[in-house]
Amino acid sequence: MTETTASPRRSPRQRALTVGVGAGSLATADMVLNIGPQHPATHGVLRLRIVVDGERIVSAEPIIGYMHRGAEKLFEVRDYRQILVLANRHDWLSAFSNELGVVLGVEHMLGMEVPERATWARTALAELNRVLNHLMFLGSYPLELGAITPVFYAFREREELQAVLEEVSGGRMHYMFNRVGGLKEDLPAGWLGRVDKAIVNVRKRLPSLEHLIVGNEILEARTRRVGVLPRETALGFGVSGPIARASGVDVDLRRDAPYLAYGELFVKGGPGRVVTRDSGDSLARLEVLLEQTRVSLDLAEACLDRLIQLPQGPINVKLPKVLKVPEGAIYTATENPLGFNGYFLVSRGEKTPWRLKLRSASFNNVSVLTEMLPGQLISDMVAILGSMFFVVGDVDK
Repeated sequence: MTETTASPRRSPRQRALTVGVGAGSLATADMVLNIGPQHPATHGVLRLRIVVDGERIVSAEPIIGYMHRGAEKLFEVRDYRQILVLANRHDWLSAFSNELGVVLGVEHMLGMEVPERATWARTALAELNRVLNHLMFLGSYPLELGAITPVFYAFREREELQAVLEEVSGGRMHYMFNRVGGLKEDLPAGWLGRVDKAIVNVRKRLPSLEHLIVGNEILEARTRRVGVLPRETALGFGVSGPIARASGVDVDLRRDAPYLAYGELFVKGGPGRVVTRDSGDSLARLEVLLEQTRVSLDLAEACLDRLIQLPQGPINVKLPKVLKVPEGAIYTATENPLGFNGYFLVSRGEKTPWRLKLRSASFNNVSVLTEMLPGQLISDMVAILGSMFFVVGDVDK
């Protein structure tokens, strides 16, 4: 059986026992391999069960659940203030964005009007959090392909922004800065100026990281036309975020179903724009992530300009000692850095939700691997996995 010919799909038992005659009359057999659950190529405790014919993958099955902690059931035994401490942890690279879906849904059910300063501050922090997320993958993806240097440049920029986020919230990863009705507390004196300076520094140095990635012959050879995700397949599996947009899916909730201040930012001529590509390969996904980082810096800068113009005022709404949400149901979706993040909240009028279902972006982005990996070479598997930009905690919840 030659390398360029993939075997038809068969049951695992048939695959394990099938023997063929390969080049040079050597007997070959389909082999079952387990990648993970502790493996550098899997971004954490994800396990891939693949069947290979020679060096080519015949089938792939992501096996999840190694980090499952029952977040949705834990939500249901905590009040709406306590939920936030859990909601920001499933995607640890997007903690601030994870909190938004909960507070926006609760505020909508309460009919609560959030102060304008809180809305613009939330938007700025969400975009800074998006940049931190993207920089992590922009540094770690080349590392998985054998390039060590980019991760140092990416983390230099992360630390610049991490400092101002830590200053305002007190946390480096799990910010816990959102509250129902606004933010935990007012912005520190002079903070807007320090954030603006950090954005300027990151924007000025970003070409150094870009120079290591864009046009790199080795990186392009490992990623161009590798791991192509067709648009129809992305839609069928519910893939979202930068991965879907790299396959030509022109969807972004910040523009299409605006929340916070995005309705003003994504108007014609505004700083907001949706970055897409058509090729759908690993290189396209990296390019979308890089350009999206620049857009997010523009959006954060626009939010700072508005905050400077706004008069001083409250940053949150005073809440009752016991917060109860009226009976009803709501689904709140936000455009998280990795894709759609949705919370389906069902309330029976108590201080805890009756049901709170989480739709995470990474689950769908990993599920599509069953279609993407068959037919690919084992040597390209790492390049494909790294370009899917998922967090295992976001898959397992």
